[in-house]
Amino acid sequence: MIRTVETKPFADQKPGTSGLRKKVPVFQQPNYVENFVQSIFDSLEGFAGKTLVVGGDGRYYNREAIQKVIKIAVANGFGHLVIGKGGILSTPAVSCLIRGRTAYGGIILSASHNPGGPNGDFGIKYNIGNGGPAPEKITDAIFARTTTIDHYKIADAPDVDLDTIGATIVEGAKVDIVDPVTEYSALMKTLFDFDAIRALFASGFRMRFDAMHAVTGPYAHAILEGELGSGAGTVVNGVPLPDFGGHHPDPNLTYAKELYDLMMSSEAPNFGAASDGDGDRNLIIGRGIFVTPSDSLAMLAANARHAPGYAKGLAGIARSMPTSAAADRVAAKLGVKCYETPTGWKFFGNLLDAGLATICGEESSGTGSNHVREKDGLWAVLLWLNILAKRRISVLDLAREHWSIYGRNYYTRHDYDEIDLTAANGLMDALRGQLASLPGTSRGVLKIHAADDFEYHDPVDGSDTKAQGVRILFEDGSRIVYRLSGTGTAGATLRVYIERYVPEDGNLGEETQSALADLIALSHELAGIEQRTGRKAPSVIT
Repeated sequence: MIRTVETKPFADQKPGTSGLRKKVPVFQQPNYVENFVQSIFDSLEGFAGKTLVVGGDGRYYNREAIQKVIKIAVANGFGHLVIGKGGILSTPAVSCLIRGRTAYGGIILSASHNPGGPNGDFGIKYNIGNGGPAPEKITDAIFARTTTIDHYKIADAPDVDLDTIGATIVEGAKVDIVDPVTEYSALMKTLFDFDAIRALFASGFRMRFDAMHAVTGPYAHAILEGELGSGAGTVVNGVPLPDFGGHHPDPNLTYAKELYDLMMSSEAPNFGAASDGDGDRNLIIGRGIFVTPSDSLAMLAANARHAPGYAKGLAGIARSMPTSAAADRVAAKLGVKCYETPTGWKFFGNLLDAGLATICGEESSGTGSNHVREKDGLWAVLLWLNILAKRRISVLDLAREHWSIYGRNYYTRHDYDEIDLTAANGLMDALRGQLASLPGTSRGVLKIHAADDFEYHDPVDGSDTKAQGVRILFEDGSRIVYRLSGTGTAGATLRVYIERYVPEDGNLGEETQSALADLIALSHELAGIEQRTGRKAPSVIT
């Protein structure tokens, strides 16, 4: 039976960069999930009888929310739901299923790299039929509906058994519980030379993959240890847990310190990697070297031809504005365009759909390609392995070779987490107030060439996106970028990106923070970070 339930709007359901994210107790409020899911469906049309893919990263409240999504989806007319076993699907696997099954869209239950547990974070995101995140015109419509919603429709039906693969019927709609790994693994086999990677492992090559008790554990066990023969024990923290084992599932040098310490030790395997809560981010560490996400994008693009799926070359490269310009130099050498977009994977969707870009990346540990419409952590790991298998070169030597050809973009990101929102907005407003007066001025030996608030004109649909981050650009090619992140759930996160380019005949072997010391100091001075936020040092440095 289908019921119509009266409800009242919540004032805080505006989606951010990657959907609606709040603390678990917020989502546990009566009607909170129901209102938002119904608002998604009220903002769409033409889905009667169509397929909806549903899955999450297994964090706390994932199962309960999926049962609500199932009952609301069938009540609103979806004819087929595809759900990962246990309610688990990585974000790139959702995109893979949407595209592979020509589904109408998908709902992802995740807060990505944010911590989980009863008092942790939760999130809901809608993906469209190309497999990618909903564009702003849809998320704006969803938010508008949340402010006026007065009822939702839901099926009075028993909960679906999420742990048994197979089909069941709910109010006339078919609900398929599927293996979350099978179709994703099949797609990876079309892109990479699995035989070459198997031969690499057979030669004695060793790696460590930290799944951080998050969603990629089952995928890594099946593909790395099973398909590719990396050996038992390659994958650690491989069982998804609702609280991620009490850890923060963000693959950076702060939260994956154990992996970093191993890779810098005398006991290091050849290759180290990690992924995040929902499987869309990656960390790459070679023996004795951490590869920044910006450099990883550039190095993957420069060597992608060694993988069968990219042997014909790249149509183009796309990077988010805060990502370093290392990829730009690769694009120039390849003779293709490098597109600079705002932060948020949804901005890459149009470029990928139009065939303008093949590989995309963000400095926040996200890389991917046109195989899906999400960033994909395990894909990046497999592409690295494919390149190393074909070239029989270490990560350190590959990095040194790359810098000797393209020069090096020394690059770091300083995050100030959970600062007061009013103070954060005041800091950004004060920076914007300086933009007109900064060009032509000097700070020591650094001369400011230009300063702006980044705007993006989409070359495919003609849309314009403004106020995407304050950029301070220096004559020597260095830059400082400030922006507020849209992925947190408490206060504000100020991200400060600092970059200096050193040509191929310069000093390419400095320690990053030392190489950027003067720009780091200037980033504090220009924004008045300590005075405005009370923070003397960042929460996280990557």
